[in-house]
Amino acid sequence: MSNETGKQEVHIVDIKMPFMSMVVFMVKFAIASIPAFIIISIIFTVLTAIFGGMFHGMRY
Repeated sequence: MSNETGKQEVHIVDIKMPFMSMVVFMVKFAIASIPAFIIISIIFTVLTAIFGGMFHGMRY
């Protein structure tokens, strides 16, 4: 059966990567996630303040 759309499926079975390269990659990933966590925390804090204020005002 031929694939008419020209797309091919790829299945990755193994990745050969030296240990130190993997450690460096994971450290870079951890450092890069810090600003993302800060941004998500700010967004969550703003949303909590907005919805908390709305629902607190509904109490009375």
